[in-house]
Amino acid sequence: MREAILALLTLALAIMPAFATLGVFGNADMDNTIDELDVEYVRGVIDGTNDPTNLADANQDGEIDENDIVQIGMIIEGKETELSILDGNGEPVTVHKPVERIVVEYLDNAELVSILNASDKVVGIDYAVAKSEFQFPDLSKRANIGQMNEPDYEAVLSTNPDLLLTFSPLNTQIKADNLPGVDVVFLGLYYPDLSDPKSSKFTDGVRKLGYILDEEERAEEYLTWRLGWIEEISSQGKSVSVEDRPKVLICAYPYAHLDTGTFRTYSLIDTLTQMAMLTGSRVMAEDLPEFLGSSYRIDVDPEWVIEQDPDIILLHLVAHTYSGMSLDPANGYDADDPTDIEAAREAFTSRLELAGMTAVKNGDVYLECGSFRNDASGGLIGAAYMAKLFMPETFANLDPEAIHQEYLSRFLGLDYDLNEHGIFLYPPIVKGEGQLAGVPDQYYESVAA
Repeated sequence: MREAILALLTLALAIMPAFATLGVFGNADMDNTIDELDVEYVRGVIDGTNDPTNLADANQDGEIDENDIVQIGMIIEGKETELSILDGNGEPVTVHKPVERIVVEYLDNAELVSILNASDKVVGIDYAVAKSEFQFPDLSKRANIGQMNEPDYEAVLSTNPDLLLTFSPLNTQIKADNLPGVDVVFLGLYYPDLSDPKSSKFTDGVRKLGYILDEEERAEEYLTWRLGWIEEISSQGKSVSVEDRPKVLICAYPYAHLDTGTFRTYSLIDTLTQMAMLTGSRVMAEDLPEFLGSSYRIDVDPEWVIEQDPDIILLHLVAHTYSGMSLDPANGYDADDPTDIEAAREAFTSRLELAGMTAVKNGDVYLECGSFRNDASGGLIGAAYMAKLFMPETFANLDPEAIHQEYLSRFLGLDYDLNEHGIFLYPPIVKGEGQLAGVPDQYYESVAA
């Protein structure tokens, strides 16, 4: 199964363009930016020397003419009053500009707005952002519009927003119908596609929001940084021989330790699986028939887990859910003390039926922060921690905490020191004397002991 999957990914990379087409109407030549070349292309369409493209009708009036050239010129200068895009579902959406008041749903949208220097425009947030006070010290104080699946529409409208950035691809139209006068946009950040990140909906979504907020250069700065690190991890992961690749079970917490009767693992479309595969590791779910299916989750029996006997087990934690719940143990930016996470790990590893498993016997059971799956790093930071954890010799020169800190300081503008705060991986990676990756350094002595 793995060889077939890798062959398909290799073929996809061979036939895909270097970057996905920027899904903004006005991108007439179908590259990843809007510039004077698009003006020239539309002139060619008008003159009959170029074929019309799907994005050449810049003003979306049904005709390709001089008015589209005017619209493209305004986009280049950042003076357009309307910008039409293809959203993350491939549907045309028009955003009215300038955008001055924004409601954001979930972590990725809140972070991306911050990355693009527009956090001061946020007037409303969903439950998950409101509960993440350490990650969003300022944004968490904005008006709470409830959980993202069914927001409080009156609360949204009370903030008088221009734009709502939704995280879910499923109910965009319902939200638009309930929010007259508000532009509702699903950027596609749900799909980072780490097998081909340059052509992913995530990358296109970052670029599109750059155009919406007139922060195109900042969007490119961030993408260059992110894609560079992804390529670095991928290239090192590909160098590992088949026999040296650890077999990893990525499993949801708390399904793995509560009395539910099943374990929950993840299919190929899920970011967690893509993170692990980026490192070159073998994902234990690869041989399941559901692995290539349309559902992100796969529920499996404990007997299957025991029989497969993974080398490493990684339990995925969630702090705040889409539906407006907070789960224990606290993790990520919300936690500084690993005591509760240590207890959760003990509850799992002490299960008698798992006692003979390789990962349990060797102590290779880890809990990882859930925000890495749905934040605006698009799986990069989680993959960096996984790489260092799964194959420390291969990734000897990779410092996931340094990547993480740069993301927080350079792009989110957070005054948050990972040496002092946050539980992101437990047990942590010991980098050297007095240095940890995953928990504050003050816990080094207890870990070392």
